[in-house]
Amino acid sequence: MQEGTFSSHGHCRETVARGDVFAADCPTRRLLDRIADKWSTLILLTLHDAPMRFNGLKRRIEGVSQKMLSQTLRSLERDGLVSRKVVATVPVSVTYAITPLGASLVASLRAMIDWAETRMPEVAAAQAAYDAGPREMGDA
Repeated sequence: MQEGTFSSHGHCRETVARGDVFAADCPTRRLLDRIADKWSTLILLTLHDAPMRFNGLKRRIEGVSQKMLSQTLRSLERDGLVSRKVVATVPVSVTYAITPLGASLVASLRAMIDWAETRMPEVAAAQAAYDAGPREMGDA
């Protein structure tokens, strides 16, 4: 095996270098794509407070469509970040909860939210300066 190559589950099977996460088939990249998605973040943060049923999540997370909520919950369940409990009642009751793996991710998500809330004035100032300033030829 080549030096710097991981063969463990979840790592790219190519030589580890800073650019590996840029490969489309890298498992780490696929996981980052999922957890960086706005709906995944909002679902995980909501479920961290308490388990919820589908309609409760839909009401709590403004703007999410039923289809997107369903797809995202399914993906988070597949990744082991959310669990789904079905109770055979009439109608069937389905409750979603964050798993210990998902809960371990919430601290990082909260740190990103704290950064965004703390730095929002700077970002808003940069946006205003960009919007007001002249653009040079060749800028996309």
